[in-house]
Amino acid sequence: MKHIKALAIKFIATLVLLYIILDVFNGVDFRNVFLISLVVSVAAYLIGDMLILPRTNNTVATIADFALAFAIIWFMSANLTYGAGMMGEAFASALALGVFELMFHRYLANNILPDQDHGERRYQGNLQYQTEASEELTPVRPDVRDDKE
Repeated sequence: MKHIKALAIKFIATLVLLYIILDVFNGVDFRNVFLISLVVSVAAYLIGDMLILPRTNNTVATIADFALAFAIIWFMSANLTYGAGMMGEAFASALALGVFELMFHRYLANNILPDQDHGERRYQGNLQYQTEASEELTPVRPDVRDDKE
């Protein structure tokens, strides 16, 4: 149930951001925005949030989500709409989603994935390493140091 709630939050935020950037400013049809939002939300949740985030940290997962969102939005908007290329709009949309992902990953780390360390190193205790030093640099053997010469 926690994953459904998290996926719903991600979908609604993605839909709102893409509606503002793609529909209001660029005139993309709402059905296309809805379809792009659905694909981006599910793909980014499965790949970025469930696979990459538990194994790395927030920064790496956000960069991966940005790249994934950019590729999906650019590909789908180029194929679903008529007219000029949508690379600038895809970049702006992916950038806005990347800012949202920074906060969403914190929510996931605190509420959905609490038993994992998310790339942080655990404290191992007070590890004190010492070296041994002595006066002799070579072993003293009677046959090597003969002062009879």
